[in-house]
Amino acid sequence: MSAKIFDLTGKVVVVTGAAGGIGMAVCRQLGGSGATIVLSDIDASGLELSKKELESRGIKCGTFVSNTSIESEVIAFYQYVSKEFGVPDILVNNAAQGTHTPPQDTSLEIWNRVIGTSLTGYFLNAREFARLVIPAKKPAAIVNISSIAGSSAIGRGNFAYSTAKGGVNQFTRELAIEWAKSKIRVNAIQPCSVNTPGWRKWVETEGEAAKALTTLLLRGIPMGRVAEPEDIANAVHFLASDAAAMITGTILPVDGGNLAYNAGGTLGEY
Repeated sequence: MSAKIFDLTGKVVVVTGAAGGIGMAVCRQLGGSGATIVLSDIDASGLELSKKELESRGIKCGTFVSNTSIESEVIAFYQYVSKEFGVPDILVNNAAQGTHTPPQDTSLEIWNRVIGTSLTGYFLNAREFARLVIPAKKPAAIVNISSIAGSSAIGRGNFAYSTAKGGVNQFTRELAIEWAKSKIRVNAIQPCSVNTPGWRKWVETEGEAAKALTTLLLRGIPMGRVAEPEDIANAVHFLASDAAAMITGTILPVDGGNLAYNAGGTLGEY
């Protein structure tokens, strides 16, 4: 397969939750393939640092401080995108909010905050993206960052987060069908745990508790490691590119075999 099929020169890519972690890895990857990147996040200082880094790599970009769960802010963001960069080509829905709260202790405030960012925010961004793309009658792609938690329960108080990610999976399938005639492809990626700055901070601060949980997590990943942000960015690049021109409605695990592995299974041992 020619590398040209992955070339994103001239494309405008919108990335939410782009101030660090997976979002920033996606910005580097897609920007490095020629795309102009428009970053959205609630973290203004993080966005500024991200912008400086991308520009130092020769990547054209713009930033906008926006809370994806607030409709007026998302609408304002896409007005900015349209005015400064024209009709976008690719949306990467990445911003998310998690919690580790038992269901019986989950307040409506916590529930609304998690669902608002991790599901409603995806809807608002996809809607505003489509409102620009559909009238322009141009092919486009949406890649939603879901989670293995959207397909398999993981416990540990992830109830609201997992419910949101399950919603993202079906949201992806429905939009793929709704917008197929408009040539908007919609796919999702399901990462396992990812070695982001937030993950590393958790490991460093939790000490023995983090060590025990990490051992448990790795036991469920046949490939024996957590994902790197670049692993997710590479998958996003594939689904956003012309290499995936006939792929829509797909939920792609990037999880080292986690979802394929039965809890009672063994790894080639008899």
